[in-house]
Amino acid sequence: MPDLILIAIGSNLPSPAFGPPRAVCEAALIELSRRGLRIIRRSRWFESAPVPLSDQPWFVNGVAVVETSLSPVDLLALLHEVERRFGRERRAVNEARILDLDLIAYRDLVRTDAPPLLPHPRLQERAFVLLPLADVAPDWRHPADGRTLSELIRNLATEQSIRPLSEGG
Repeated sequence: MPDLILIAIGSNLPSPAFGPPRAVCEAALIELSRRGLRIIRRSRWFESAPVPLSDQPWFVNGVAVVETSLSPVDLLALLHEVERRFGRERRAVNEARILDLDLIAYRDLVRTDAPPLLPHPRLQERAFVLLPLADVAPDWRHPADGRTLSELIRNLATEQSIRPLSEGG
């Protein structure tokens, strides 16, 4: 599935405008659609412990497959703009946040010299990306090294806590 554009969605803080983290993630998908992205598929929502482990609240995470005519640079700018609209302020690495939108992969593009780095340089370390990705693209392969998604999942560090959320909660 080389033609996929993949976006990871996460939240672990409530928003005054949108509510708890799961509602923030749902609202983010609506906002991305409103801004011209076509949401092809989206994963279930998962609840995951912060990485690295800390005392901040657990995250709600998911992955969406999108279509867009935007370039990777313009798409990343759009994702950051939507994060800001939702109240995200970037102050520290791995901090709690209302909304986190990451460009995980842009088709089979491999880009290591300038932002956005593609595929996302840490995706293979993150259960909160790989397990939702299995919902929407189980046959996906890492564009840089060809590893299958199932290989990447098997190689995950075991200390990451993640579980699917039920449909209602």
